[in-house]
Amino acid sequence: MSLVAGSYERFIWGFKLKALKHSHESLTLTPLFCFPSHISPIKSVAVAGSAAASGGADDTIKLYDLSASAEIGSLTEHSASVTALSFFAPPPLSAPRNLISASDDGAVSVYDADPFVHLKTIRPHKKGINDLSVHPSGKLALTVGRDSCLAMVNLVRGRRSFYCRLRKEASIVKFDLGGDKFFMVMDEKVSLHESEDARLVFELDNQRRVLCAAPGTNGLLFTGGEDRGIKAWDTTSGKVAHSIEDAHSARVKGIVVLAGSDAAAGDGDPYMVASASSDGVIRVWDIRTTSKEKPNPLAEACTKSRLTCLAGSSLKYWKHKKKENDK
Repeated sequence: MSLVAGSYERFIWGFKLKALKHSHESLTLTPLFCFPSHISPIKSVAVAGSAAASGGADDTIKLYDLSASAEIGSLTEHSASVTALSFFAPPPLSAPRNLISASDDGAVSVYDADPFVHLKTIRPHKKGINDLSVHPSGKLALTVGRDSCLAMVNLVRGRRSFYCRLRKEASIVKFDLGGDKFFMVMDEKVSLHESEDARLVFELDNQRRVLCAAPGTNGLLFTGGEDRGIKAWDTTSGKVAHSIEDAHSARVKGIVVLAGSDAAAGDGDPYMVASASSDGVIRVWDIRTTSKEKPNPLAEACTKSRLTCLAGSSLKYWKHKKKENDK
């Protein structure tokens, strides 16, 4: 599987997670590429299959081919910092069908991903967008912005279909893997809502500010932030199922859930999680070892950069790619 991280120093980092001696017990993060792809800090990254994208404070989206470890182009439709990116890849396709981006002027842009062509720009917010999440169906997206509002964008018709004011500005919004529920982060609070009517199910209290979140299978939600740890919340009970205290020596800025082959097929829990911190360290963890006092990471890489975001593609894709190459 691959990991892509962006940094404040304008650098994009690519890594491939490899198993040593044909065992997941021993892993290594092998560098794929590293270069200054933007002229300003990188705000967001996204990965789907061999495609990757990064959005920067230079109002530009850069595109990459991970199989070739190369930059392949730029998208320049935005007129403000690109704050969020998301690929839509309908199963069983490994390649993305669309790229959806959001910017600091309240705009959402939709692109065809084969080839990359701009289709539509929508303005669901009056101020900058903090985050976006695309529904698993690919028909709609949720956005939260600095106007303290939640918006729903109809990606089929290319227009805003819902808009409401929140009690507080939300920094993160994420659908769960099934799309039946979604999460919003407001400082140290994480709220779980029904997707159908946005009804609040319950609220999680992380004590410290949450800076990143990623949904897992079987109702798990992984969070990281200013407490420098990683928590896996059981969203059916609202309690912490797993926790890695002091996973990093600095704030956790990105989390990616790395599902095993059985979890990628929909069975079992994901057992590997990658995290990135603001001091430039990327680590891969086995959540089954979190009961230990000081669990050791399965793999680690130090970029010596101030990392701002992290994204990854699944093991399932790389196994499928290897089979194609072996034919």
